Amino acid sequence: MLSRVANSLYWMARYIERAENIARIVDVNLQLLLDVRNLDEKRLASYWLPIVQATGDEEAFFKIHNRATGAAVTEFLIFSNENPNSLVQSICQARENARMVRDQITAELWEELNRVYLFVRSPRAHEVWQRDAGEFFHEIKASSLHIIGIINATLPRNEGWWFVQAGQFLERADKTTRILDVRYQTLPETGAPERISPNEALEWSAVLRSCSAWDAYKTLYAADVNPGRIAEFLLLSDSFPRSVLFCVNELNQALRRISGVAEGRFTNAAEKLTGRFLAELQFSSIEEIFQVGLHRYLDDVQLKLNNVGNELFRAYIFQPFENPDGVHMVQQEEQQQQACGKHASRITHH
Repeated sequence: MLSRVANSLYWMARYIERAENIARIVDVNLQLLLDVRNLDEKRLASYWLPIVQATGDEEAFFKIHNRATGAAVTEFLIFSNENPNSLVQSICQARENARMVRDQITAELWEELNRVYLFVRSPRAHEVWQRDAGEFFHEIKASSLHIIGIINATLPRNEGWWFVQAGQFLERADKTTRILDVRYQTLPETGAPERISPNEALEWSAVLRSCSAWDAYKTLYAADVNPGRIAEFLLLSDSFPRSVLFCVNELNQALRRISGVAEGRFTNAAEKLTGRFLAELQFSSIEEIFQVGLHRYLDDVQLKLNNVGNELFRAYIFQPFENPDGVHMVQQEEQQQQACGKHASRITHH
């Protein structure tokens, strides 16, 4: 498979997942604010600013806006063309990457991606947003799940499929950590809180809802909103499909299917880092994580995921080649990692 094809499939999947997660977190935060009373301007900012910080785009946000108001944050995260990680820009990038490999994907997948792209770029999207934000987010989330279903039902299980899986689960693991990190300021620097207030219970249940984890969590713990159990569920569950452990396990399998290497061995640094991280997660406990400090631990997880992405790029996208005159050249596809400073996808030759 050509490296540019692998790269486009990988980033198509990442951007689809990114758009859905932005929709989830903003939608849940809007619903949460309906349940919180006595909100002045300062308290409102305390609910919106952490979302911008969690996405890794705080610096870019304050270049455009002076304050973290609800209107400013939602515009920046949903519609802003100046934010390369906004929901609309993520869908546009997913569609552009799909267009570049149109012959590698199915008609059904292209049609649904194109449909949601035309929706978010149309005046109707703003009309729906102004009338009912919940309806707007429902459209995005339903389309994302539809696209994932189409991918699972129609794409052959070849190299391209495994690059899609790698992109999807790397992005999902990253976003789960970012959603979990949104309320870290309510926690002690190390250790788990002994008790939480009713408002904090609402905030932690919102974390679960942002990951579509509320119902799955309740099957284990009923309605007991406990930050330690929530963190354990979203980080270390081996059965919930949005937990970090589950995603890293799927990522590990995808990388090994791409290279054909057996478990316990590795042929490149991406496989080595992913296998090591998976083992760390499998043998970690939530008590150890809180001893380190949840915020510090999540920062470390995000760094590890970024490193895996970098090494995957070096192994499969950054490839040397020779031109017809025998001159050694390098084809480089620029990384598009959130909070790592590079988002645009292009080919450069040196």
